[in-house]
Amino acid sequence: MSPIFEFKDADLEARLINRRTVTAGILATLFVLIVSYRIFHLQIVMHDHYSTLSQSNRVKIVPIAPTRGLIFSSDGVLLADNRPSFSLEIIPEKTLDMDQLLEKLGAVIEITDTDVEQFKTRLKQNRRFESIPLIYNLSDEQLARIAVDLHKHEGTDIVARLNRYYPLGPMASHTTGYVGMIDEAELATLDKSNYIATSHIGKIGAEKAYEDLLHGTVGNQQVEVNVQGRVIRVLDRTPPIPGKNIYLTLNASLQNLAVQALENKRGAVVAMDPNDGSVLAMVSSPGYDPNQFVNGINAKTYRKYLNSVNTPLLNRALQGKYPPGSTIKPMLGLAALRHGVRIPEDETWCPGWYILKGTSLKKGDWKKGGHGHTNLRKAIAESCDVYFYALANEMGIDLIYDSMSEFGFGKRTLIDIGGESAGLMPSREWKRKTLNEAWYPGETLNVGIGQGAILATPIQLAVATSAIANRGNVLKPHFFAEARDPLTGAKISSGEREILHRVINTEEDWEHIISGMFDVIHASNGTARRVGMGAEYQFAGKSGTAQVFSLAEDEEYDADKLVKELHDHALFVAFAPLNNPQIVVSVIVENGGGGSSNAAPIARLLFDDYFEQIGIPQEVSLNDETTITF
Repeated sequence: MSPIFEFKDADLEARLINRRTVTAGILATLFVLIVSYRIFHLQIVMHDHYSTLSQSNRVKIVPIAPTRGLIFSSDGVLLADNRPSFSLEIIPEKTLDMDQLLEKLGAVIEITDTDVEQFKTRLKQNRRFESIPLIYNLSDEQLARIAVDLHKHEGTDIVARLNRYYPLGPMASHTTGYVGMIDEAELATLDKSNYIATSHIGKIGAEKAYEDLLHGTVGNQQVEVNVQGRVIRVLDRTPPIPGKNIYLTLNASLQNLAVQALENKRGAVVAMDPNDGSVLAMVSSPGYDPNQFVNGINAKTYRKYLNSVNTPLLNRALQGKYPPGSTIKPMLGLAALRHGVRIPEDETWCPGWYILKGTSLKKGDWKKGGHGHTNLRKAIAESCDVYFYALANEMGIDLIYDSMSEFGFGKRTLIDIGGESAGLMPSREWKRKTLNEAWYPGETLNVGIGQGAILATPIQLAVATSAIANRGNVLKPHFFAEARDPLTGAKISSGEREILHRVINTEEDWEHIISGMFDVIHASNGTARRVGMGAEYQFAGKSGTAQVFSLAEDEEYDADKLVKELHDHALFVAFAPLNNPQIVVSVIVENGGGGSSNAAPIARLLFDDYFEQIGIPQEVSLNDETTITF
């Protein structure tokens, strides 16, 4: 049987191939048309748009942090500096295992838990190719240790940066304050455009108060970057404007002397110019080293500060609240004269105690034998408590409150660096609101000698004493002297005198009170007469001793039987020279005992030092008609 053969239809296959070829050609042509249209759209129609985007991807604006302004004292001593320092930094993308790297570095130099915690926080805030500090301000030993084997630690580098530095350390810590790393709360309130390249900001003191002047204005540079965002070259640069240099009214010599005088003591000293409110010295003892706070204080050291019984972080000059004791007696005397409660010649019999009429309340005088017949001048000179018990009882708490408030007690002084307490000037209303109790006459007696509920800060005492020295001007104290351009040295702005209130008394009233304060220092019956011995100038002052705890009516104070923390506080206020005051000083020595023996000598030291610097001012007539003579 022969095989069967099938013949293909050549025409049919030709037609099929032609159709497929035509279809493919149409699809290819359509694809080419679509691609051509898209290319035309992108390169011609959307050219400007994508050209702009391309340029944005290629060119970046990189901010440049300004150099922070310096802080100087009035006599040109540098208080806050910018010093080059070395930091150990890591580029995350060059590190395969970050934890392993940190462990290796920790074997070479000490890396605390705080260092690691802060580094990881910065790690989240920065890009992986940016250099991130692990440890700021490497010591010479740390630098030497890490530099030897730096090449063995991938992604690490030692970078030079400007670091805030306080040359005087604790000496002016409560005045200059310190800078620290910006936290989230601060970041929310800052001008982000001006702080985009800044990592630190003023936290307290002058650093915080004058932040706007010290910070400067951020600069920028246009840089070309590659796809990964790394800089290839700088195209343009706008330099930052450095912060202004600040000059404080602080006198470095006085400041140093006050620090030495309070060494190993708890207390505060404030010195100011009674003519314009310039603060010449402000010391709170003990102090602290502000350099420890700049790049983040470690937890151990911070706990040590917080738990210290000496509370070094407390600015006693502005925040310490103390019973002012007898230092307020001149202010009460002025109020009594102004309101006609007493005349200078009025005398009170002082047998050594005072009994409140109609009660059995008996208040003792510091002098057991009493002061005898005592007028206002003698009462101030000898600090007669009985005189001021009687005076306070006659004035009443309402008049006392109004009068002492005029001198600034119970109010913030509005000092320009802030951070102060208002103290406490008690009143009927205050006691009713806080304790829901009535005010009792016996409490008025306590206030009359600066005890009881009344509390004052050393800066308040300095302001009130300045008002006596200048005869009525309650001044706003300030540290700001002037700001200068660091490039040209030109003065930008300067501090000005600001009167907060005027205390109105007659010239005779001022003369009587100041004569009593003069006697405190220079009369044979003055409580602080020893401190005036040998002085080449005359000055006026008032000592005070404030009880830390209350004594029963029949109980006597015996320091020898008490622990140091229960000893009386020593206080002293004074101004000099007498008829041309240039400086006021307020001093408190916590648990120091008598003010005339333990606080007054500190004021004398400051007076002597200041007049050695400026010369003893010539005594002048206080007005055309009246000059105090003794």
